[in-house]
Amino acid sequence: MKILACPVCKGDLELTVEKEEDEEIITGSLYCPKCQHPYPIVDTIPNLLPPKFNEQKK
Repeated sequence: MKILACPVCKGDLELTVEKEEDEEIITGSLYCPKCQHPYPIVDTIPNLLPPKFNEQKK
């Protein structure tokens, strides 16, 4: 967690774990308090795309 940073402001991220197996996070989220943006973790993979790129996918 110490090496992960918000892709927008480079601030610290807060981790929320929803499901964990054998010390591996399966689902949850990373949250940037500075940008107030959540980054989901799905199937062990964090989606750290900046918000503007996620909006373009929709």
